[in-house]
Amino acid sequence: MDDVQQLMKRHTYTTKFSVAFFYGLLVSIAVNFFWTPGKIYSSGVTGLAQLVNTLTAGLGAFHITTALGLFLINIPMFVLAWKRIGKTFTVFTFICVLFASIMIRLIQPIHLTSDPIICAIFGGAVNGFGTGFALKNGISTGGLDIIGIVVRRKTGRSMGTINIAFNSLIVISAGFVYGWPYALYSALELYVNAKVIDMTFTRQQRMQVMVITDRPKTVIDSIQNHMRRGITIVHGAEGAYHHDEKTILFTVITRYEMDALETAMEEADPKAFVSISDTVKVLGHFYEPKW
Repeated sequence: MDDVQQLMKRHTYTTKFSVAFFYGLLVSIAVNFFWTPGKIYSSGVTGLAQLVNTLTAGLGAFHITTALGLFLINIPMFVLAWKRIGKTFTVFTFICVLFASIMIRLIQPIHLTSDPIICAIFGGAVNGFGTGFALKNGISTGGLDIIGIVVRRKTGRSMGTINIAFNSLIVISAGFVYGWPYALYSALELYVNAKVIDMTFTRQQRMQVMVITDRPKTVIDSIQNHMRRGITIVHGAEGAYHHDEKTILFTVITRYEMDALETAMEEADPKAFVSISDTVKVLGHFYEPKW
């Protein structure tokens, strides 16, 4: 059993290492092929590193490139993650940021286009997919991700306001440095980046599930064997067609757990009626797995 667990752990680490490499490749493509030629600033720490690169460009030996700035700005984030989140999480975040910094430095840009709209859309899409894919596989890309996790664990709230404020600063900086049209192009990039992350990383999207079944115990056992979710039971429901007795089950899952729910229902009661709807907000305790 110990050998199997060690093998599974080694496989997980190898997968995360590969994902970190893949993220580094994608963010370097976004920076070198799209954002830099189009004079577009990214969101978060990557955008801040681009800004530092622009402001120090004429300082000779004191010039801080985007690659170096990305790594240096993340150093205090590594310390915060080590103390507040976990050692394994911090190690893979470090590897992810290191790969990104190295590849941004080493991969030579290919001039595809300088059109700011194309650069904003495709740069945002490429980086958004890389970030979402990393998050989906349990790896943080550093920067505001770490602060967001700490804030959510401590207060139960998202870091939306801080994200908006930070990224607004980046957009305004793009306006002062490149001109206000480029501020709007950077805002377009932020929107595309966020949408693609949401499409790729589905763990934070919550959904309410209502199950109407005549086999409640079997369904509950099956769902809880596949995922860690609480379930509310409503007894005494009645079907309007045959007037047979039913039980209603309520739970909230993430979109990431949809496949697990479908598998559980197929095993427990394929004939059950299941209604799933997006949940705008959840108050109270909602279990979120640790990274």
